[in-house]
Amino acid sequence: MDRRSFATSLAFSLPLLAIARPFSRKKRILPRRLQPGDTIGMITPGSYISDESLEKAVSNVIKLGFKVKLGKHIRAQRGFNAGTDQQRLDDLHLMFSDDSVAGIWCARGGYGCSRLLPFVDYKLISKNPKALIGYSDITALLNAIYHKTGLVGFHGPVAASELTEYTEAQFRAVVMEGRAPYAIPLSEANLSKEEEAFRTYGIRVGKARGVLVGGNLSLLAALAGTDFLPEAQGKLVFMEDIGEKPYRIDRMLTQLRQAWNLEKAAGIAMGIYADCQPKEGDLSLSLEETVRDRTERLGVPAIYGLSFGHIDDQCTLPVGIEAELDVAGRSLTLLEAAVK
Repeated sequence: MDRRSFATSLAFSLPLLAIARPFSRKKRILPRRLQPGDTIGMITPGSYISDESLEKAVSNVIKLGFKVKLGKHIRAQRGFNAGTDQQRLDDLHLMFSDDSVAGIWCARGGYGCSRLLPFVDYKLISKNPKALIGYSDITALLNAIYHKTGLVGFHGPVAASELTEYTEAQFRAVVMEGRAPYAIPLSEANLSKEEEAFRTYGIRVGKARGVLVGGNLSLLAALAGTDFLPEAQGKLVFMEDIGEKPYRIDRMLTQLRQAWNLEKAAGIAMGIYADCQPKEGDLSLSLEETVRDRTERLGVPAIYGLSFGHIDDQCTLPVGIEAELDVAGRSLTLLEAAVK
């Protein structure tokens, strides 16, 4: 790939990193639904993306009927990050301020988003609401932006994800069609897998309603105690992770219990914790034993194994929309549209 072919002409300069002025959210904001023909701004606010993955990301967006506008610094690199904090922040701000851009899709996740949170111009975002899409490390941006502005964001595939039939259908239903009420189906492909991590089971039976917040467990634990995470109280908290040993899952869930009042959540919906089982010979509880130990006695409805996470078949979950969890029915239903 000719890196210069991905260059854009976003002639807009922003000041160097400075702590953003406090901005208080007044009401929830719904972004406009995305439609074929819309221009999608593509950025990498976390880790560096390879040429191959960027090509796949662009191809995926075009196949969905969108046009693509690449971030000015999308080919930048600084160690593991996609450029400096300033470059990644500039691209985020530029896409929100660009009237030709209908929505913003993160090409990949990877560490780095939480570094930007104190410097994000939340007032700018509030005045220019758009759909922001991604998962994994994008969890930091989705929750901070919702907490600070009220703008609903989308924990769904990154642009370079494998857009399976299931993943594409769920993306269209939530971000493009705004279906509501909408019962998110479990992926049949996930249910058919033999790996223990893909098994769906109730942790504590019951039904619960609340506004969805959450995302990647590691990021939620890292945000706990900061000013960038919505309160867990009364919320439907969803969580997933990948490649973490059970003792680390234990540590992060313990952190959320102690620093985020997880016991005051309305309910807990867990996705697929891929590659999180102990290795043979490890002195460890199983993943299921660990999850049950840390959540069963919280006294709220909880389930493991819904179709989201670092997996091919993944649904799109809006951060900031009211939903209902039914553990016995193994269902999560969006009660209102996430777009207008």
